[in-house]
Amino acid sequence: MKKWILISSLFFLTGLSGKAQSSNESGMNLSTVTLEEAGFNRDSIETLIDLIYETPHKDFRGLVVIKDNKLVIQEHFNTYMWNTIHDIRSAGKSVTALLLGVAMQEGLIQNLNQNVHSLFSEAQNPSINEEYKKIRLRDLLDMSSGLDADSDDWRTPGQASNWISLDDWKEYVLNIPLKSKPGENFVYADIHPLLIGLAIEEASGMSLKDYAQKKLFEPLGVNQVYWFTNASNQTGAAGNLYLTTLDFAKLGLLVTNEGKWNNQQIIHPDYIESLINTKRPLPESWSGFADAYGMFWYKSTKTFAGKEIDYLFASGFGGNHLVVIPEKEIVIAVTSSAYGAPYSHGRSFAITYKVLNALK
Repeated sequence: MKKWILISSLFFLTGLSGKAQSSNESGMNLSTVTLEEAGFNRDSIETLIDLIYETPHKDFRGLVVIKDNKLVIQEHFNTYMWNTIHDIRSAGKSVTALLLGVAMQEGLIQNLNQNVHSLFSEAQNPSINEEYKKIRLRDLLDMSSGLDADSDDWRTPGQASNWISLDDWKEYVLNIPLKSKPGENFVYADIHPLLIGLAIEEASGMSLKDYAQKKLFEPLGVNQVYWFTNASNQTGAAGNLYLTTLDFAKLGLLVTNEGKWNNQQIIHPDYIESLINTKRPLPESWSGFADAYGMFWYKSTKTFAGKEIDYLFASGFGGNHLVVIPEKEIVIAVTSSAYGAPYSHGRSFAITYKVLNALK
């Protein structure tokens, strides 16, 4: 391995340094361990890191691996620093799902079968579509609301291009017509997390950005955050959330720890169990990306190092992935700014697979 990579690893206190240290910066004792102690093959991981440095595309940003609540790998590339926040794009949808769990833990929202109409006050929203009574909260989470909205079709009234430039999104998105029966068809659309974000904002009296900062990010020791919020103090719950790679990984760690951080139960374990196990089969056109989808997280099963592994992951445009393997208590965060590049997701998948194949 190149000497300058080893120096960088030592400077950033990664598991590649071979020396265990501890840090309370994150609000919990997240110590570092060597690759060997964590059960990874050192030669395989060092070869992977060399390969990332040598790739001709200079838009890969960071790789963080945590196992058993210990930091194993923290590497950053191409002038991207460990404390630089990065746009994780649609992986922010998965963070919105976690925030819904926080809101339910606090009693702001009842349950996943609550209808969407009931999440909004008619006094505050007199023009809300009555058909929203047919849509359950879980239909939004599974991208199966039946609303006439499709991220890949600008002609649908609920497509983001029709509301993203507005100073106030709420009235518009509460009036989208139904196109099909709720719960039947998977259609990827930004309106789904946006509606959940708006519901949390109405229930809490705070922007989703401020609610997240107080109820989720601060307990996790996440201090550097940017989340796009419009002129009406409504946060873009569908994405455009900026975090460091390590802070991105902490969100996955919250899932492996069943919603608990230190001694604080931030999200109820039953909600985390639903988040992990809710699996809606994806259409054939999505078959190469993941096996299933549920609660704004993708779900897959693959064989690594001769062992079949179930995992879930958040995914954002450009190759931003947060992979969580609850059974093995492994979290892998990958950040990339290959926005629009044909290799973006494929490269991130390949890096993740090489990490998992390095497990002994």
